[in-house]
Amino acid sequence: MSPAKVHPDKKRGHIVPIGGAEDKEGDSDILRKFLEVSGGKKARVVIIPTASSLDDTGRRYEKIFKKLGAQEARALPITNRTEAGKEEWLAYVDEADAIFITGGNQLRLSTILGGTPMAKAIRRANASGATVGGTSAGAAILSEHMIAHGAEGTTPKAGMVTLSPGFGLTNRFIIDQHFRQRDRLGRLLTALAYNPFAVGLGLDEDTAAFLDGTGTLTVVGKGAITLVDVAELEHSSLAETQEGKPVSLTNVRLHVLVQGGTYNLETRKASA
Repeated sequence: MSPAKVHPDKKRGHIVPIGGAEDKEGDSDILRKFLEVSGGKKARVVIIPTASSLDDTGRRYEKIFKKLGAQEARALPITNRTEAGKEEWLAYVDEADAIFITGGNQLRLSTILGGTPMAKAIRRANASGATVGGTSAGAAILSEHMIAHGAEGTTPKAGMVTLSPGFGLTNRFIIDQHFRQRDRLGRLLTALAYNPFAVGLGLDEDTAAFLDGTGTLTVVGKGAITLVDVAELEHSSLAETQEGKPVSLTNVRLHVLVQGGTYNLETRKASA
């Protein structure tokens, strides 16, 4: 799935995956930056709490964004595929400056929203300039290929990860969250072995990647982002490896970036 085409007189909005557990009560650097790139105090923010099983998740983020100065913050409590086609809610997304997808279970996002008018509206909004971001499960769903399940561990193994379709706002990344906290390097490497076209993006908690319309990623937050570049992969044993056994990968490039670090998708160059 390719990202929605940008209109000639428009510019694609930021895509902002967050590794989960972002600061909400203190400095809130990530959420402040999210609001800043979305128009600041003029921003109208739509919140999609579908991934969460908690009834108050949407209301909580409404309060957070209003406290940070958003002009408007409105949660759309979509719980089934029929609601994902409500004209009133689609209109909110069409008019939004920013769309924020909360954490929870990413399969709730893909099964409830995947292929619906709401998913198409989110893609269309980003192509028209709206910022689209998400935390934890809300981060995983942003890319074309989403990690649905996977085991912990540093070594890639055959069958270690299950992929499913995401929203396809970008097809340049495979995103994994809670990265170092949950020891997820192995499953990200396994996912990249299936699809060496993409760049692996491992997000620590309270850490975000701000990807702008030019293809430049900037790190914001207190942790690190692990970027795994397999563009020059020379060998992968995945096709010949029995399930559960280690996979051999050669010529993999890895970068670890912290606050202020950048990565250019076009040149594949990282800068500390």
